[in-house]
Amino acid sequence: MSADPIESFSRHIAGEFAPTSAAELSRFVGENSHGDRQALYPVGGRTALHYGDPPLRDGVFVATSELARVVDFAARDMTVTVEAGIRIDELKQLLAKEGQRLPIDIPQGHRATLGGALASNTSGPGRFGYGTFRDYVIGISAVDGQGRLFSAGGRVVKNVAGYDLCKLLIGSLGTLAIVTQVTLKTRPLAASRGLLWLTFDQADTVEEALQHLLVSRTRPVSVEVLNQKAAWQIVRDANVDLSVGPYVLCLGYEGSDRETRWQLETAASELASLPDSQQQPVPRQHGDQLWSALTEYQASSDDPLTFQTSLPRSHTLKFIEHASNENVAVQAHAGNGIVIGHLPDSCSSAESAAAILAPLRTLAEAADGSLTVLSCDEAWKQTLSVFGSAPPSWNLMRRLKQALDPDGVLNAGRFRFPED
Repeated sequence: MSADPIESFSRHIAGEFAPTSAAELSRFVGENSHGDRQALYPVGGRTALHYGDPPLRDGVFVATSELARVVDFAARDMTVTVEAGIRIDELKQLLAKEGQRLPIDIPQGHRATLGGALASNTSGPGRFGYGTFRDYVIGISAVDGQGRLFSAGGRVVKNVAGYDLCKLLIGSLGTLAIVTQVTLKTRPLAASRGLLWLTFDQADTVEEALQHLLVSRTRPVSVEVLNQKAAWQIVRDANVDLSVGPYVLCLGYEGSDRETRWQLETAASELASLPDSQQQPVPRQHGDQLWSALTEYQASSDDPLTFQTSLPRSHTLKFIEHASNENVAVQAHAGNGIVIGHLPDSCSSAESAAAILAPLRTLAEAADGSLTVLSCDEAWKQTLSVFGSAPPSWNLMRRLKQALDPDGVLNAGRFRFPED
């Protein structure tokens, strides 16, 4: 991105409010609803200010930095309740002390907050094996646009009351309510992780490998497909010595040391007969570096534009081929049909970006998928459509928005479609 997203966003901000409790936040939002009705822009670690459309009008930041307490950690029940402003790395450290984790890979974990990651429904390479926030959130407390404090779900895993509302707040970009507290299921820490790196000359052979995995005796937790440009960048960032081909398949396995070793050996054997391919087990001492690079790559800020596509899995390789032909660096969570693309440095204007994105968005939407611009210069968003065509569920979201934030003060204008 050519402009600092914090600096760009801050031009629309007249002040900042950092509540120290949910009750204080509720009072502030309620008074705003009955008074000036300023636009309120929730922020945590400020790692995703580039995401979404530009603010519709000037307003104030509502920072969750002071809402970062641990409310309850029932380690035996494998649930944890924390305030939304807690940093992802702090949450990881808390859980690790009890041999547990939240197995969702969040970039920039030293800055990113739980509330922000939840609002954007961020995930990473482990999505294939472990899912997303919708698989772990069992309770949420939040303040709506009128200042009403409400809760959905509960601390006990079997309690599913209000679960749908929990799911609807995930990925809503803070446009329905400001999340103040979250209860999560946790999982045990894996004893070991192993990665298998495979290079291919042809996309068809990658597709064949993915078909083999459907009947494999192994159970990968990550199935990452990279084109050559992305693979070079990730290998460089990880500082590991791995060869790179036109396409790369990186498989991740977790379990006990014995289970992980068996899965790596079995997967290598099952895929050994594929033509024009090479295999490289990733040295164990470099596995964490490579996993971290795969996680952080989607948040790269050096590229002029980054997008994410959600597709049926069967269309993923076709999309990667088309994007690669446009010199786009591509990382795909191929087991889930999620593709992250970074436009080349030669893309220097909104018009040149639109020329690349338009056929890719058409390809995605023709497959009942979507393409969302994750980051670019704010000025480009006057030309580009950030979210593309509205999904069938958009009418439901409009009704929810009307019920929870009738004045449209929460993240005003940040989540909208061309037809709005």
